[in-house]
Amino acid sequence: MNAPQMLHDLGQSLWLDNITRELLSSGTLRRYIEELSITGLTSNPTIFDQAITRSAAYDNDIRRQVKAGQRGEELFFELAIADLTQAADLFGSIHTRTATVDGFVSLEVSPLLAYDTARTVASAKELHAKAHRANLFIKIPGTREGIPAIEEAIFSGVPINVTLLFNRDHYLSAAEAYMRGLERRIAAGLSPDVRSVASLFLSRWDKATMDKVPGALRDKLGIAIGQQAYKAYRDLLDSDRWQRLENRGARPQRLLFASTGTKDPKASDVLYVAAMAAPNTINTMPEETLMAFAKHGEAPHPMARNGADSEQVLAQFAAAGIDAAKLAADLQTEGAKSFVTSWQDLLAAIDKKSKALA
Repeated sequence: MNAPQMLHDLGQSLWLDNITRELLSSGTLRRYIEELSITGLTSNPTIFDQAITRSAAYDNDIRRQVKAGQRGEELFFELAIADLTQAADLFGSIHTRTATVDGFVSLEVSPLLAYDTARTVASAKELHAKAHRANLFIKIPGTREGIPAIEEAIFSGVPINVTLLFNRDHYLSAAEAYMRGLERRIAAGLSPDVRSVASLFLSRWDKATMDKVPGALRDKLGIAIGQQAYKAYRDLLDSDRWQRLENRGARPQRLLFASTGTKDPKASDVLYVAAMAAPNTINTMPEETLMAFAKHGEAPHPMARNGADSEQVLAQFAAAGIDAAKLAADLQTEGAKSFVTSWQDLLAAIDKKSKALA
């Protein structure tokens, strides 16, 4: 039994943080499903930017869509949805076998809408309807403006992957929005069985602090943040409020550990995979991290239910001058900006290809 299968058997879903046309056409994604226990995948503007600009695999579709009069974002979403619906179909049997808990893929709304609630909701509805796949999440950032959009999208029945969460408070805000959306559905006589995941970013914490703290604290902040959020997740699922929702047919908004590729060249390349093993959660990992874990990963030990020593570690970072609350806000803002940059680069590259191929 390989390490990814052992992690899967512990109860954690392994998702691939990547998608390209070649992954699909070569059978590589199917092989990851069959051999490495991959049960879903995530995407973002950076991933699609790299996939489309570094490959000729999309050229025929771009040429055809340009002839049909499509440009810019409209053209991109046609390309992305074509890939993601094919991937969703590959995960279809997993989605069915797990009673629709697992087997999801994710598509992000335009990052330009990160601070526009109404347009985010409209885009989420439109994209989900266009893809026409029950196992496709629409990604909405957990920014201040994104939180009401998440609630409204859940109320509208759109499965949501809440992205760009960086600490326990961000996670709890996303969870509150999810529960409010479900409670509104129940009040309206609708089914509360609308799925969601909450994506907590880990490695960016350590990248931001590795040169600002003593060596003994290097690469420990992201794990402590994840442990603290995991305790909050388990506490929420034990709460009376959630138990009432579950009694009406709701399913948990699963905690997803994202940004799990190690940024520090001095640290283990499977640092966040080994540390974040926990049942009823998800780890979405880059392809190189998945390969490293399959090659030399060890049998995982489940994370402590009580958050382990996360509070002590966070206190040590505070003593070292790290304001975790401010850094979380900064990381979220920077993350939103980086996705905008990737989005603009992606649209510029598509526009350049469109003109050349026309």
